[in-house]
Amino acid sequence: MLSSLVSGLSAVVLILIFSRMAWNHTVLLTLLPTVLILIVLAGVESAAVKDGKNTEAQGPSKRVFMPASDASNFFKRRGRRSPRTYEEYYAEQRVKMATNERRREHYEEQSNEHENYLEEERDEQNERTREKNEQWREFNYDGQYSRYPHHRPYV
Repeated sequence: MLSSLVSGLSAVVLILIFSRMAWNHTVLLTLLPTVLILIVLAGVESAAVKDGKNTEAQGPSKRVFMPASDASNFFKRRGRRSPRTYEEYYAEQRVKMATNERRREHYEEQSNEHENYLEEERDEQNERTREKNEQWREFNYDGQYSRYPHHRPYV
């Protein structure tokens, strides 16, 4: 209905422009559809504004939208220097404790990884040292005496 009215009025405006009528009539007829559209759209409610009739929201919008009374008092609820409620204090403490727990777990994991790295490095170094010592003993052994003095037989 509205689109047919607008298209009809725009056709009338074009006819008036091409028929060289007075400019004040052309401007008046050009503004008429705009005024009619604004009048019709003034009665439409916005989707973002809730009138409070349907306060029960469904789905994920339940967490986003709140009643108008709560929304108007959201920032006025508490001044900067006024004491916090127990719920606010407890919520902040839970957040801090969770953050500290995550930090502690991260540092513990880093410490364990570093200890494992050091242990592997020590094991590799000990293995290399043992192999070098064995190679040195094999190279310097002349076959007459056993490697260690306490392994020598009594003569």
